[in-house]
Amino acid sequence: MPLDKELPPDTEVLIVGSGFGGSVMAAELAKAGRDVCVLERGRAYPPGSFPRDPAGVSLNFWDPAAGLHGMFDVWSFDNIDAIVASGLGGGSLIYANVMLPKDESWFTQPTPDGTATEQWALTRRHLDEHYGAVTEFLRVQTLPNGPADTAFQLPKTTRFLQMRPADGGEPAVLAPLAVRFRDDDGLPSVGAPLTGEPYGSVHGPGYHRRTCRLCGECDLGCNDGAKSSMDTTYLSLADHHGASIHTRTEVIGFTPISTEEGHLFDVRVRVHHEGSSTERSVKAKRLVLAAGTLGSTYLLLRQQDTFNIDNGALGTRFSGNGDYLGFVHSADGDLACTKGPVITAYRHYPGDGRGQGMYIEDAGYPAFAAWLMQLGQAGGMAVDAMRMVLSRKLGDVLGRRKDPNLASEINRILKDGSFSAGFMPLLGMGRDRPDGRLSLDDSGAVLQNDWSVATSEPYFDAMRTRMAAIASGFGGEFTPNLIADFFDRVITVHPVGGCPMDTNLAAGVIDTYGRVREVPGLRVCDGSVFPGPIGPNPSLTIAAFARRSALNLLAEPDFGRAPHPADEFGQPPT
Repeated sequence: MPLDKELPPDTEVLIVGSGFGGSVMAAELAKAGRDVCVLERGRAYPPGSFPRDPAGVSLNFWDPAAGLHGMFDVWSFDNIDAIVASGLGGGSLIYANVMLPKDESWFTQPTPDGTATEQWALTRRHLDEHYGAVTEFLRVQTLPNGPADTAFQLPKTTRFLQMRPADGGEPAVLAPLAVRFRDDDGLPSVGAPLTGEPYGSVHGPGYHRRTCRLCGECDLGCNDGAKSSMDTTYLSLADHHGASIHTRTEVIGFTPISTEEGHLFDVRVRVHHEGSSTERSVKAKRLVLAAGTLGSTYLLLRQQDTFNIDNGALGTRFSGNGDYLGFVHSADGDLACTKGPVITAYRHYPGDGRGQGMYIEDAGYPAFAAWLMQLGQAGGMAVDAMRMVLSRKLGDVLGRRKDPNLASEINRILKDGSFSAGFMPLLGMGRDRPDGRLSLDDSGAVLQNDWSVATSEPYFDAMRTRMAAIASGFGGEFTPNLIADFFDRVITVHPVGGCPMDTNLAAGVIDTYGRVREVPGLRVCDGSVFPGPIGPNPSLTIAAFARRSALNLLAEPDFGRAPHPADEFGQPPT
């Protein structure tokens, strides 16, 4: 169905957001024949539509008040910045494809204040079935690495896998990736066309996918459709089964209602057009907030008084999932980090009782980033080029220029590319302290966040030490994240918490199925539901949680009535 169709006046289940949580929820419900409506504030990005030129990239940010309706949504708080996505598929549009489950032992964690140890009400046992189902549907695979897979032999990956630094970590292994490396015959192939899925594409019949071209552009949006983002997979499945999916439709609030047909929510939306917007409303029997950690928490905080939500846990347990960006430079040889998917392998550090476990992953980048690095290195290519021009002009004036060949001069300007050749980012994530609180300012319109690096400093110290050991293993040097080290702030692409579930020591905003206390029929289904960091990349855990929640929602006996509180919280998690 077209994405710009008219909004329905009512629906059984309305899902706000189309990332890992909302898309899986939509697909599972639509497959079962439920009436599902998905609202996504951003636009659709079919393969081939992600901008690469400066003019296009400059407009690819989300700030409707400034007339920007692009993909990158950048939040800046006092001590942490967060980069999330706006668009059909949510965070999957810019994720690095890693699909790792949460460590079984990490469902036990220190409390936010660090004074005790607690256990999530959700356990690995509750998620294993759903981890498997999501992994199978997305065809998760590792980078082909056999002797015959010469096109996929990446220097950075090979050397990372061979490394054995004595820093307490496990040996590096290939990362499970939601990327298509194999053609229709199951053979590793670069840039091979892929036959469409039986459920088609939410973008229409004119868009097709092909296998990975190893271009390092995953985090900018995959123009080949090689990465299994939610739009090309779960949302396409939901669309195939009749879900009504709407882009550029932003939820601005919702209120309780009660109709004879069983509708419980009146959801107000703003539909964005070029240069204008209109407001509409949709009635829903069940409402699922899947707008991401910051989006869902913000919406629920805005509606707290409307629904008389008296829950001290709302807004708490925020963390950046331990995200930290470090750099290897001056490594031996050419790491060729511009070739491959962004992440190919990782090292796992199980940690200890203090919760300092973490993952460190290799990282790549697009070829244009290597040029920017060369331009920006000490001495500067521009300065060297100007020196060459002036030198030759002076030679002309003095009559001393003899050699018309510029090859050696140009070679010196480019500095043989050694700086970018020996440069590699390292992406760290793990178990930082989930002690941040999200709240609204006095106006009730601006989201605030008081998370601080200070209480997680032992974790970040361990991260830097381990990254330095990896840099040494590459024969290079380690440069820490200067923003984090000198300004006591970090950048996260994996914010979690804000609408946390129960632990054995504290009641949460939701139960283990995402059902919101005090508001029958309302669920939350995204990264905000976790009472602490996931540890590895959260995408797989969010998707698995969404599938579990969807199957539970399908088991509700009657969508025509409000679920009784006993239906929701009378039974222990299963």
